[in-house]
Amino acid sequence: MAARSAHRGTITRRTFGGAAALGLAGALAACTDNGADGKGGKGGSSQATVEYVAEPPASALVPGDDPAAAAVALSGALVASARQVVIATPDTLEALLPVATSHRLPLLVGTDQKVREEIERLGAETLVIGAGTELGELAGDRETTELDLTAEDPAADLEDVAVDAPALAVTLLTDPDAEDSATELATAVIESVGGTVTEVPGGQVRATGESVGAVKDAAGDDPSTGVLALGESFGPAEEWPQTVQSVVETAELPGGGQIAFPGRRMIAAYGSPGTPSLGILGEQGLDESIQRVKDLVGEYEGLADEPLIPAFEIITTVASAAAGGDGNYSTELDIETLRPWVDAAGEAGVYVVLDLQPGHTDFLTQAKLYEDLLLSPHVGLALDPEWRLKPGQKHMVQIGSVDAAEVNEVVTWLADLTRDNSLPQKLLILHQFNLSMIRDRQDVDTSRPELAITLHADGHGGRADKMGTWNALQQDLPEGIFMAWKNFYDEDSPMFTPEETYDVEPRPWFVSYQ
Repeated sequence: MAARSAHRGTITRRTFGGAAALGLAGALAACTDNGADGKGGKGGSSQATVEYVAEPPASALVPGDDPAAAAVALSGALVASARQVVIATPDTLEALLPVATSHRLPLLVGTDQKVREEIERLGAETLVIGAGTELGELAGDRETTELDLTAEDPAADLEDVAVDAPALAVTLLTDPDAEDSATELATAVIESVGGTVTEVPGGQVRATGESVGAVKDAAGDDPSTGVLALGESFGPAEEWPQTVQSVVETAELPGGGQIAFPGRRMIAAYGSPGTPSLGILGEQGLDESIQRVKDLVGEYEGLADEPLIPAFEIITTVASAAAGGDGNYSTELDIETLRPWVDAAGEAGVYVVLDLQPGHTDFLTQAKLYEDLLLSPHVGLALDPEWRLKPGQKHMVQIGSVDAAEVNEVVTWLADLTRDNSLPQKLLILHQFNLSMIRDRQDVDTSRPELAITLHADGHGGRADKMGTWNALQQDLPEGIFMAWKNFYDEDSPMFTPEETYDVEPRPWFVSYQ
């Protein structure tokens, strides 16, 4: 991927000439071949001054908020041995960083115990410092080379350095939004040894096709090596190797990436195939429905910063006035009917949400009927409590409801299904237009990263009514739930335009048309 100007959502890479070799694993393999092809610097010697490790690094997280800790980590990762080491203080770091990187010397910051241990491991004989730097016990019996950091070229008299650096593929991911204090140091070190530096906004490696591609390119055939990340915005250090593994193994969503929200917005056609009365999805055939929803997306172009993805919300179990053979007042569409719609949508880059209206049965029982479809990476789920009846209730006589415990049964099952099958994050939409429809809503489990739980405000009518519903539903909304909006062609008076829809605060992540 060519380097581009960095902005939110854009991945920027810089690859530099030379060989890169980093290893954050415990055992470092020292180079044994000091032939001419392995040497760097201005002049050769019979023995390399600096030897880099011979194997790619373990994929790991580098500290981002502490330059001293980052320097130790990168030295321990990158360098097998070094007879010369640059020692900086916080005050001299800016001046000594280009000296170290231009001469391919390890750089450490400070004089604490970790720095002492790293110097011992490297076998350093000479410490390069800024003039006047007090090393205390750190110097021991080693030589010191003091540089005048006020000179035009502080390193003019520094001896040439022979470097043995085998060509190894390494990528450092950085977050341009984090402003980590170690970014300049880590970037310079990776650049100096020919590595690739890739900016991933927000540290969200799964958010976009570009970020996923950057990780996959860096991982190559072995996700356990070669991918470093800087700073806590990439997640806990102990989870980073598994994060890389997951990115490599997981399929992508329509539009790229593996996280549904944030990072994209969806515009959906709602309804059921072959039933025009249930929504616009059933007003035309499959191919025409795909084109229609893409046309709807076109009406929103230029109104949002995020990519816009077309979607189908398919009423998969339809509330029925009759009890039916199973007595649950819900008609379940069979998978054979839905499969052509799901498959064609996936091929066309259209996300699919299966909408459940369960009647007298529970949501989890119905969801499990469609497990085979939910194993597709572009298929999510919607629960419509309006049509979840208590014993003795009837559709259109009472408004149904569900409690948080039943919702959480679906949350657990769907999240586990997603995790266990290496699927990208799935939408789980909860429909609601009055507060009584989801009891104990504050207890809905929003902790599972496999799901983007989204509250779909289903209110229709005049503008004041719709906005009243929208605002009321956000009161005491559990943290981590996204908001969705529905436009009704027949019931709204008038229906919101795309511009008006996206002027709603907060801007809805999912907009459906019925």
